[in-house]
Amino acid sequence: MLQCQVMAKAESIVSFEAVSFEYSPNQPILESVDFSVRRGSKVTCMGQNGAGKSTIFQLITGHLTPESGKIIVLSGLTIALGRQVMPRGALDLTVQEFFQTSFPKTVYDLEPRIDKVLEIVHLPSHEPIYNRRIRSFSGGQQARLLLAAALIQTPDLLLLDEPTNNLDQAGIQHLTDFLINYQKTVLVISHDAAFLNAFSDGVLYLDARTHKIEQYSGNYHDVVKDISARIEKENRQNAQLAKEIQANKDKANFFAHKGGKMRLVAKRMRVKAEALEEEKVEVRQEDKTIRPFIIPAQPALGALGDIVKISSLTVIGERHQPVTRQVALALRHREHLLLRGPNGSGKTTLLEATAGRLAKGLEIHPAVKIGYYRQDFSTLDFDQTVLASLLAAAEGRDEESIRSLAAGFLLSGEIMRTPIGRLSEGQKGLVAFARLVLERPGLLILDEPTNHINFRHLPVIAQALNQYDGAMILVSHLPDFVAQIRIDEILDLAKFK
Repeated sequence: MLQCQVMAKAESIVSFEAVSFEYSPNQPILESVDFSVRRGSKVTCMGQNGAGKSTIFQLITGHLTPESGKIIVLSGLTIALGRQVMPRGALDLTVQEFFQTSFPKTVYDLEPRIDKVLEIVHLPSHEPIYNRRIRSFSGGQQARLLLAAALIQTPDLLLLDEPTNNLDQAGIQHLTDFLINYQKTVLVISHDAAFLNAFSDGVLYLDARTHKIEQYSGNYHDVVKDISARIEKENRQNAQLAKEIQANKDKANFFAHKGGKMRLVAKRMRVKAEALEEEKVEVRQEDKTIRPFIIPAQPALGALGDIVKISSLTVIGERHQPVTRQVALALRHREHLLLRGPNGSGKTTLLEATAGRLAKGLEIHPAVKIGYYRQDFSTLDFDQTVLASLLAAAEGRDEESIRSLAAGFLLSGEIMRTPIGRLSEGQKGLVAFARLVLERPGLLILDEPTNHINFRHLPVIAQALNQYDGAMILVSHLPDFVAQIRIDEILDLAKFK
């Protein structure tokens, strides 16, 4: 295990000593893990979807207890967790009530603190918003509120779980600048490589195969380069050993047939080959990537003409009031629309209304089947197992073919028997994509489909969307991802405010 040398002279504020944790005997997460986080460091937590990164945060905060081993947290250390998803129980709280839940006791100067922290997360308001309900904010704005709820506590250790999800580019840059200048300790889970590289000075890598944590020093790109070099070195070493092993086996076979004293020589050759086998190292495996896939489009779409017609749309204006604007736009099969706009401009609201065929000024052909990827995964039944969810979307396909498809999305074994609500957010996203493959929609609506998803999967997903033959409406804050997808029309809500 490579030990991180980040801020070696600083004291350790969190240490894991031989920590093991599992959700069930068939679902181990950590096995005898050791690592430490030093005061003032800014550390990235890496690993594929479902490896258990968020579980580490829950163990640090004490919401989960290890099966064995010790977690040592410095006495008096204050910890704040910036969550991935707004709790459903918080949606009906006012902004002031929501921020009050961040403190164990009533805070009487809360409003000026809220104002300050909203500036930090780049969510300024033209008017006091203390009495606005959380559900009235967009997904991106709720992401900023979650981040602000952690920052307002000014913790010694700030835990951020996918903080860039739903943030537009301005929001990501604002957060990056804040973290670069933050004087305390930060531990971040994210799949945004550019974001991580801007401030990280160390990496904790959770291997989903071995359930071990490797600790590295350096920024994100340094670590990726280090890992690649290590894998190449290990492969070269094993290849050389394999040649020597085969040469000794060949010699052993040759001398064995000579008889007499030559058999002793053959035995020594076999012993040497066995010793060389012991010298082979287990090559560290990279995260698995989902298999290439296609989202089949609903048959005979070309005969329908316009699949979507937009004559007007409603955006959220400067003072959070809906404003209706006239538009003239239509989508046919094989036409892709990119919907752009800053957080809070009404993108998600428009997509929800479109998916429900309720959007004013927007007409969808009645024969068209809609496939909707929601950023909060609320189209999924969290009580269903993964297998039951995929079978429900399968339209008569047999279980064997469903399992084969699911395996391509890294959904196999115990995962197929797991209720969706117990999956990681990234795994929920992979279930959602697998369902779209089975549903064969004519109109594909995607709201931030890169959120929570391992960056290794994104080129595969982009290729599938680029090849989709139906009509598509896409919202995404990742320019590099969008650049890989054929876009025929762009509708920028910022121009209509």
